[in-house]
Amino acid sequence: MTVQMDMVVADRLVKVFPTPDGRGKRAVNGLSFRVREGQIYGLLGPNGAGKTTTLRMLSGLMAPTSGTARIGGYDVTTHVGDVKRVIGFLTANTGLYQRLTARELLVYFGQLHRMSADQAAARADHLIEWLGIGDFVNLRCGALSTGQKQRVNIARALVADPPILIMDEPTLGLDVLSNRIILEYIKRERDQGKTIILCTHYLDEAEDMCDQIGLLHDGKLIAEGDLESLRSLSGEERLSSIFLKLIHAEETVGAIVP
Repeated sequence: MTVQMDMVVADRLVKVFPTPDGRGKRAVNGLSFRVREGQIYGLLGPNGAGKTTTLRMLSGLMAPTSGTARIGGYDVTTHVGDVKRVIGFLTANTGLYQRLTARELLVYFGQLHRMSADQAAARADHLIEWLGIGDFVNLRCGALSTGQKQRVNIARALVADPPILIMDEPTLGLDVLSNRIILEYIKRERDQGKTIILCTHYLDEAEDMCDQIGLLHDGKLIAEGDLESLRSLSGEERLSSIFLKLIHAEETVGAIVP
């Protein structure tokens, strides 16, 4: 039997942002979780729960106040360069170079990852076909629609074929066609053995996509497991109802226990 590796390990991550009163804002509060090879892990929560801060710490863009994390075996604070080489990081508002065509941008990022011009072009062609962006691949990025830009952004994140994908709201604001193309591609990447962390406000997407789910509230993980285990824990069927039930339980406990 093949043993799946833990590709992402967060251990008691804390992030405190300074505030004018000197107390600090604890955006992430002792967060621990693991994501295995070939899994989609949904890190879900409302605005302000700490999701984006967590993803930035995991990707090496932001240092934790305390705690540790390892991505593909690399510590996110001491081996930042190695971490960035093994991840593809995507957000809904990642910018593109407006004057480059989509094809030029993909080849450029491939060469940034030390591919030869021929290798980068071949990888770009593969992604162009898989993500269905051939109709607009020779347009400048500044002329693309929101959905087209997001498909190009996903191709950019995948151009080096990284083993780990970190995706923050990848389908935010997209039309139905672009949404489906992107979600199906994420599933195919998982089926190819990629490890994926997915943050989304669309809980029906998470129900369909995620192998494991972590529910984040006020910077803390209040529940974790597959959908069936969360249903058993909460007594609710839909993920939105599960989340609301568990948040209420967490807040009730917090009001009773100092």
